[in-house]
Amino acid sequence: MNRSPASSTARGLRRDESAALRLYGLLTRVLALAVRARARRRARHEPLYAHALEERLGVYPGDNEICPQGWVWLHAVSLGETRAAALLVPALRAHWPGMRLLLTHSTATGWAQGQTLLQPGDRQTWLPWDSAPAVRRFLQHFRPRMGLLIETEVWPVLLHECRRAGVPVALLNARLSERSLRQALRLGWLARPAYAALGCVLAQHEDDAQRLQALGAPTPQVVGNLKLDAEVPTQARLLAARWAPAWPAMRPRVLLASTREGEETLWLQALAALRARLQPLHILWLLVPRHPQRFAAVAAEVSAAGLVVSRRSDWGEGPPALPEGVDVVLGDSMGEMQAWALSSPLALLGGSFAPLGGQNLIELIAAGCAVLTGPHTYNFADATLQACEAGVAWQTPDMAAALQAVAQRLEDPEGLAQTAALGAQWVSTQRGSVARHVQALSHWAPGPG
Repeated sequence: MNRSPASSTARGLRRDESAALRLYGLLTRVLALAVRARARRRARHEPLYAHALEERLGVYPGDNEICPQGWVWLHAVSLGETRAAALLVPALRAHWPGMRLLLTHSTATGWAQGQTLLQPGDRQTWLPWDSAPAVRRFLQHFRPRMGLLIETEVWPVLLHECRRAGVPVALLNARLSERSLRQALRLGWLARPAYAALGCVLAQHEDDAQRLQALGAPTPQVVGNLKLDAEVPTQARLLAARWAPAWPAMRPRVLLASTREGEETLWLQALAALRARLQPLHILWLLVPRHPQRFAAVAAEVSAAGLVVSRRSDWGEGPPALPEGVDVVLGDSMGEMQAWALSSPLALLGGSFAPLGGQNLIELIAAGCAVLTGPHTYNFADATLQACEAGVAWQTPDMAAALQAVAQRLEDPEGLAQTAALGAQWVSTQRGSVARHVQALSHWAPGPG
């Protein structure tokens, strides 16, 4: 297996770190027995979890799949990371002609999105469970030339075994919240060797770089956020245009984007408490839960609250057929978030009203949607701060305050339209991260071929 100078700089393990890694490895080997059972449970709602179950343990049918020029292995754990990878992969193919991609994921949504990135000769598989036998089988079966991890996926055994096998690994679009840093430092005897084993770290923001370096990562380069390079897809614009004639005239639309469990309840409670303030606005709410396994439960909860619901899944390929007196349009579809954002000038950001760390607000802003967040944005703290400072997003202390802010913004439609235009302009000025990633990677490791 090829060795790179980038992989030889990692320091050896201290005695306490080695002992901690052995203990952690023993634990993950025991827990590996539950990996298939957990995947089967999740497959009841998302069938892709049942696909190629043995690959999660590093077991593959047939002979080793060794690429002559060496696989470029890229790991995108879930949907958001795969969307970031979708921006980078075409640029890597252009820079490294003939590149063959080994794409790994941990979630069904990541896998489904990742299929759009594949070309003939590429391979898609599950990231193996973080135990030494599974990781070693994965590395032996594919023998990747290099590993590229998107954002946060630093696993102790994975990095240790890559270092042993001479596979250099880079962490791309890297971010680390203050909260995650505190948690990692409590397990420093595991976290520090893992971060030190990285060969290259490309961070989103200077604050991320400082936190990553505090965990022992090699000096990070600040190259910006890949997601700021995203363009609104033509398909999203066509879809929003197809929906547009069906929206009730004179009714403002507000998007609840990527809501997580419990946030719909918070919204319904705040809606009931502020009925007198909000009812005259006659808002049409566009509610898009983040996880597909929750679509039916969310529809039932909203209907039980006395609201009239129209489900996207009932529309088919034609224009929406909205029932009389509709209150809520439920976006029970996948891959259409930017079409929903194009259909509304204002969004409430899911994952930020419950203590879940928030979601990516950039794709909403890029689509011309002003954003109201809750207090919990620690996973996207820097992006949220920058958007708020630019005046294209506002942070609120809770759901009730957010709905009060909705009323205020909707009473000034001209100001809201100006904010939307400013947001699109702000995103355009932040672009360039893809090119900076490619440049940094070309200096770090030779490409395939």
